[in-house]
Amino acid sequence: MRSIKAIFIKQTKDMIKNFSVLIMFILFPLVAFVMTALVADRVEDMPSTMFTTMMASIFVGMSLIMSSSAVISEDRENKSLRFLVIAGVKPHSYLLGIGGVIFIASFFTSVAFGFIGRFNQSEFLSFMIIMMSGCIASILLGAIIGILSSNQQAAAGLSMPLAMVLGFGPMVAMFNEQVKSVIRSFYTYQINVIVNDFSSGLKEPLIVIWINITVLAGLFTFAYKKKGLRN
Repeated sequence: MRSIKAIFIKQTKDMIKNFSVLIMFILFPLVAFVMTALVADRVEDMPSTMFTTMMASIFVGMSLIMSSSAVISEDRENKSLRFLVIAGVKPHSYLLGIGGVIFIASFFTSVAFGFIGRFNQSEFLSFMIIMMSGCIASILLGAIIGILSSNQQAAAGLSMPLAMVLGFGPMVAMFNEQVKSVIRSFYTYQINVIVNDFSSGLKEPLIVIWINITVLAGLFTFAYKKKGLRN
């Protein structure tokens, strides 16, 4: 517990100083707010939640992967992770410390999306459940990329194409059945399903997302044990 707290405090301070990571949690809800006010609210046949759901899906599928991979690859590049592993910090302690900061920041960003979307009480609850589940999956995927990357540049090169596929893939799947058949097994597609149609039900999407989370958690533990001590 002490190691988790120490890592959490360290990462909070680092994140506040890292503008390139911090801006990702502000930019997407800001774009959603501006586009809703200037476009969706003024076009009669356009759903008022269109830009909110679009930006929320992209936020989970893109920015969280890139931000968490950047944070952890920075630890590897600065040799911080090497010292933590030598000190006996377990994979779950490191992940809870680092991921906890990103998760909390994601929570407030998701709440902002919820208010911008003007969801009713039940819709807001469903939105937050699916968003936070998706956030966990993206943080894990970003963490895996960060562990496998020797520096931030390598992490960016690996996370960007994956983030693009997971962030924009669900939108492409709406118009292409072949893409849909492939990407529906990934958590970002399930998030897109719910945020665009709250009547579709949470059960199946949550099952798919938590299967994704379980697999990613196992991969992170394996990668941490194998790569944590390497430069």
